[in-house]
Amino acid sequence: MAFEDKISEHERRSKKARAMGSPKRLKERADAGILNARERLEEFLDKDSFSELGLFAHSYSPADSEKSPADGVVTGYGKIDGRMIAVSASDFTTLGASSAITATKKYGHLSKSAQKNGIPIIHLGECSGARMPEIMGASGIGGIAAIGSYNRRRKVPYASAVLGQSYGGSTWNAVMSDFVVMRKGAVMAVSSNRVTTVATAEEVNDEELGGWMMQTGVTGQVDLAVNSDLEALSAIKRFLSYLPSHNGELPPVTDVPAGSGGEENILELLPEERSKTYDVRKIIKAFVDKDSYFPLKERFGKAVVTALTRLNGQTVGIVANNPKFKGGALDADSCDKICAFLALCDSFNVPLVLMADTPGFLIGVEGEKQKIPGKIMNFLQALELCTVPKLAIVMRKSFGQAYLNMGGGRVDEMAAWFTGEIGFVDPAIAVSVVHGLKYKDDPERYKQLTEEMARGSSAYDLAAPFLAQTVIDPRETRKWISDMLEVHRRRPDGGIGEHLMETWPLTL
Repeated sequence: MAFEDKISEHERRSKKARAMGSPKRLKERADAGILNARERLEEFLDKDSFSELGLFAHSYSPADSEKSPADGVVTGYGKIDGRMIAVSASDFTTLGASSAITATKKYGHLSKSAQKNGIPIIHLGECSGARMPEIMGASGIGGIAAIGSYNRRRKVPYASAVLGQSYGGSTWNAVMSDFVVMRKGAVMAVSSNRVTTVATAEEVNDEELGGWMMQTGVTGQVDLAVNSDLEALSAIKRFLSYLPSHNGELPPVTDVPAGSGGEENILELLPEERSKTYDVRKIIKAFVDKDSYFPLKERFGKAVVTALTRLNGQTVGIVANNPKFKGGALDADSCDKICAFLALCDSFNVPLVLMADTPGFLIGVEGEKQKIPGKIMNFLQALELCTVPKLAIVMRKSFGQAYLNMGGGRVDEMAAWFTGEIGFVDPAIAVSVVHGLKYKDDPERYKQLTEEMARGSSAYDLAAPFLAQTVIDPRETRKWISDMLEVHRRRPDGGIGEHLMETWPLTL
């Protein structure tokens, strides 16, 4: 065959593969305002930076070879703001982007290469589930098992977008990720409602099975829900901006936006009366770099905030009790949420700041059913395993076991605001337990006993035996954190931790 003929054939094959599924399905998506796989990559990556892998791959089954361009997934390398990433985009117009042998080989090659070369991995996911009948039978499922790999160690950041129906492989990619964003209207589950209904005789709809409200608010497996594909792609870009490309380097440093560090209004945000609640998110935003607050799992375990932020252009992870929800009392979901965040920060060299204002752990029958004792110990163990710089601040109250979990005696430096109160239990609760007295029984006596129980519990009482290194004005928070991080970033390891949490369980 002459070169001219070979060129013609190459162009024909390339055009066919890039055309993806049927024109009808592509038009349906366009009419619904949903991007197809290649459009998503065009929006996501720097112009002309994509280098595709597996363009000419197709189904392992000869019967489907002509109708499975790229085997339903577009994979390759590209750049975001000049930074190399590995990316896969499910093509739902081709056999529903179903999980199959060739597609799994492509995922496997991309993942192995990215981890070897220190490149973040991004999945833009949809999947109708396993491709039957290709993987039916022993050789089918055996073929998938032989090439699939779920040995996820946090060597490089993983992020996933759930952008449509996501069952099977697309779900596995998501729950193995460090960050998951979901377009509202999409669904993420083990299997579709059709399969679930047949298998369990249980009638379910997509939203109940794995819609955004359930996955962000009940399971916490999704960090953020957005309204469109473009918002999802933007969220992943922002998430990556806080992290290094691999665990052998520090997070990138950015310019400090004008107007950062206006924490002089913190005392206006913080009620003088300890019994009054407030939203700790406003406190955090007051002292971190302007517009750098990026919360994870905000709808899940609301009694605690876990957020990536920046101080002086450098990435910092913040764990803070939020009295706006449950008075800041930590529950089972809060423990799971914090553990996942600690694993992320420790794996990618992000310093941690814990900010306590909590009456303790939320105990009771429901908590015991949710295995709260084990979760409290998991949280404590996770904190002790973290080898990145760790700071802690007692904002207001910090009682009992929660004082330990929120950094008491387990961090590099500890401070207390002058509003801090520390002890075994809330003095009011202690009066009820020790004396069997309630406020309504004898208000004057109750007040007297409460004051007695509260003695020796101020921030200065913690600092006196050097159990806290200092007491600060809340308006000095940014400076204190910045100064302490400057000290602890000077470690001989250059700020690269031991990554003892890189194999911490992937799911909550």
